Amino acid sequence: VEDPIEYDLEGVGQIQVNEKAGVTFPSALRSILRQDPDIIMIGEMRDYETAHIGVQASLTGHLVLSTLHTNDSVSAVIRLTDMGVEPYLAAGSLLGAVAQRLVRTLCPRCSYRAEAPALFRREGLAEVFRGRGCDSCMGTGYRGRVGLYEQFIPDDVLREMVASGGTPAKIRAAARAKGFRTLWELGIDALRQGRTSPEELLRVVSAGEFGPPGEEG
Repeated sequence: VEDPIEYDLEGVGQIQVNEKAGVTFPSALRSILRQDPDIIMIGEMRDYETAHIGVQASLTGHLVLSTLHTNDSVSAVIRLTDMGVEPYLAAGSLLGAVAQRLVRTLCPRCSYRAEAPALFRREGLAEVFRGRGCDSCMGTGYRGRVGLYEQFIPDDVLREMVASGGTPAKIRAAARAKGFRTLWELGIDALRQGRTSPEELLRVVSAGEFGPPGEEG
């Protein structure tokens, strides 16, 4: 179910939302469920009714994929409960959540080493890379992009925290203790590898919002 349909996909049944004609996300989902699909893709969960139908579909054996407007993967789970989905239903239906950001990669022809700003020295970086700008990158210092993919895959303990109404910060801290890595930490890796600049990372990912470790409540 999409609004709008951006690409025609061979072998995939696609429904265009048209509220003037009475075709909404919830009504389209109900129609789809009568066809007993294996996989359902909801372009966006915008309201309680859409989220509720999606969660119920997942609990009855359907693989449901969707998007939510949140800042990170853990907050996507909390967003479901904010829309009115019962926490225990959100916890029981969730297989995982992924948050992604695209950061510009430094131009390989004009990147250079520089002293790391204080914020990044606290992350153990003595040096960072920046781009001077050249003909190859049209003076921007960047060529191409690379993705940062934060993956929240809950186990039983994390599901229980979601079901009991735990805050994003506490759930994130518990997940981090189990190996979960935030967008900020993934961005630090990209910095360490010389793939992007500190300015670009701060443009895309907020240090105060996602880390660094020890700064969450």
